[in-house]
Amino acid sequence: MDFLADIILGAGALGAGFYCFILARRVRSLNDLENGVGGAVAALSKQVEDLNTTLVAAKGAADNSNTSLTELTGRAENVTRKLELMMASMHDIEARRPTPEPVFSHRSLREGQS
Repeated sequence: MDFLADIILGAGALGAGFYCFILARRVRSLNDLENGVGGAVAALSKQVEDLNTTLVAAKGAADNSNTSLTELTGRAENVTRKLELMMASMHDIEARRPTPEPVFSHRSLREGQS
């Protein structure tokens, strides 16, 4: 009986060793940097790094645009105030009406004689 138990124990150990060998090969191929998950992780890591760089550049451009727009808005508000003041001062001026000349004025007669 002991001999049979030893044979079964040895067969189990050989089976476990074979299973570990197959599992090690699969894990190695899975972590391959060109074809496996390792390659996918490396590619995604590079894309995340590129995206981070692009995001920093876009944030800088947005900050510059924000500063520029703030300055332009301030200038536009100043111009608006000046225009409103000019328009208000124009209401105080009486409209000048040109004095109508008679149909046959002296000037038109002189021009006709020349």
